[in-house]
Amino acid sequence: MSIKLKPLEQHAIVVTGASSGIGLAIAEEAAARGAAVLLVSRNGEALERITSALRSNGRRAAFCVRDVAVPDDIERAAQTAVAAFGGFDTWVNDAGVSAYGAMEEIPFEDHRRIFEVNYFGLVKGSLVAARHLRQRGGGAIINLGSILSDRTMIFQGPYCASKHAVLAATDALRMDLLRDNANVSVTLIKPGAMHTLFTGHARNYMGEQPAFPPVIYDPRLVADAVLFAAEHPRRTLYVGGVGYLQSLLGRVFPALTDRIMAAVMVRAQQAPDDPTDPARRDNLYQPRPEGEIEGSQDAYVRRQSLFLQAQKHPALAAAALGSIALAALSLLSPATRAAFVSRRERLSAIRT
Repeated sequence: MSIKLKPLEQHAIVVTGASSGIGLAIAEEAAARGAAVLLVSRNGEALERITSALRSNGRRAAFCVRDVAVPDDIERAAQTAVAAFGGFDTWVNDAGVSAYGAMEEIPFEDHRRIFEVNYFGLVKGSLVAARHLRQRGGGAIINLGSILSDRTMIFQGPYCASKHAVLAATDALRMDLLRDNANVSVTLIKPGAMHTLFTGHARNYMGEQPAFPPVIYDPRLVADAVLFAAEHPRRTLYVGGVGYLQSLLGRVFPALTDRIMAAVMVRAQQAPDDPTDPARRDNLYQPRPEGEIEGSQDAYVRRQSLFLQAQKHPALAAAALGSIALAALSLLSPATRAAFVSRRERLSAIRT
């Protein structure tokens, strides 16, 4: 069965982790494009301020203060969406927490907390959304994974493990819904390094402040991917070509990638010149002051992702690559061009 999704302006969207970073970018862009948005996070002060600003600009927005690690809170978030908008058409599981440090140095309770939020909170949200969307006649569940769903990064073990689990749970739910011919799309978004407050929000067991290794992307690109998936069923969307190459390297050369990680990637994730106290408060167990989409790391931020655009419009991307190939071929000498065409024809004959 072909899944049919509504235009975005007809959507009511629930976004968890909506008080900063990627979640806030999704909520603001969805509201700007005409959707009704329910913002969910633990930070009531930030949510009230953000929602008020959205409404003052004529947007349809509501909020509820909930912790996705508490199953009943997720049920209440869904009930709030029903009360505010009559239901929802897209559920975005974005809330997440992390910790930096060697596996042995991160306390076991922090490992567990990361899974309570990143995995169990996402699974509960997906199941609540699936139940509602079945009854509603269709919609989209969009889960925020990571390129670290594919390839583990040193000193981010618990976070990577939770994102690996998110990938498996997302695939499992998609298959369940396909078996039942439900009109529900399930998408996993895999961002690379995004210029958010992630490093400041993570609990830190390193001697230096956490930092994103290059290349860093605008979190609004993730919002674009999410809202595209809300209208167009997609299995997976990567945000950032550099991150995809990192994922690919890990799959093709896993042992080599392990050695690279061990040799250079601890240092690449540290900011020795950051004067912030390493013991500063994180948001692993309690919310922090929030309300910003982007972080403060002093680095070049890419505002476009051609790789994302190619995934959104594969036919156009293929046509563009074909045009580039023809243009490159036209620059070759006649003899070289003839040899290339002859070789291609021989390969085609062998395949047929």
